[in-house]
Amino acid sequence: MDQSKHSPDKKAPAGSGKNRKDIRPGLTVDIVLKKDQRTGKRTQGVVKDILTNSSYHPRGIKVRLSDGQIGRVQQIIG
Repeated sequence: MDQSKHSPDKKAPAGSGKNRKDIRPGLTVDIVLKKDQRTGKRTQGVVKDILTNSSYHPRGIKVRLSDGQIGRVQQIIG
């Protein structure tokens, strides 16, 4: 079995930002922007659009915030 593929039934802890089903527009989240990936600096904002199509992503679901910034969800605030 190819271990590089992630099956859709993978489960990460709720609030981790790795499962698409846990994220919806209007939620406040912490994301890491592409430019901040090395430092891990987080940016907080409100989800406008979900950009990742798969149900799970090991580095976090990619979203666009209401202010237009794009990054991967690290934590769901509420």
